Amino acid sequence: MAKAFSEFKYMTFDVVGTLIDFEVGITACLAAIAAEAGVAIDGEEALSLYRQARYMPDAGLFPDDLVRVYMVIAARLGLPAEEKHGVRLRDSASVWKGFPDSAAALGDLAKSHKLIAMTNARRWALDHFEKQLGSRFFATFTADDTGTEKPDPAFFQKVFDFVASRGDSKDDILHVAQSQYHDIGVSRTLDMTN
Repeated sequence: MAKAFSEFKYMTFDVVGTLIDFEVGITACLAAIAAEAGVAIDGEEALSLYRQARYMPDAGLFPDDLVRVYMVIAARLGLPAEEKHGVRLRDSASVWKGFPDSAAALGDLAKSHKLIAMTNARRWALDHFEKQLGSRFFATFTADDTGTEKPDPAFFQKVFDFVASRGDSKDDILHVAQSQYHDIGVSRTLDMTN
């Protein structure tokens, strides 16, 4: 029998892509660089190239890896291949916005559940994202904290260990995410409810 929503003690959330609209953030920054360079870019093409570059074997931690990603995709978009623009793209994470309903929804959910952020982003970026979202998290886990990124089950295990330290189990967690690859697939493999 399915567990009632009110029976879950914790709600874990992916952050980038679920609560924070990183696609708009990335394309807005690239469009600004393009405008300064006197070229136009297609946002969908830029995101497609981003995804290809982001998952190369030499990828680093997000969003620091956006410097490398920019250098990989710049020429294909007709943008100046200068590291300063990659740094600008990385730093744009500090102003990325939440989806319109994210902060209010978290506020409502925090009244009845302990909210836990699970993000592949570095701690510095999550600090900015939390400001956008109203700092509603009971606990947070970043790539810096876990030493890995989702979909690695070890990332989830860190959260399970935290919950267990409070006398609870993964069965007390409802996981919320939009990414099949990073979250939903692995969370189902780990028998989480999502």
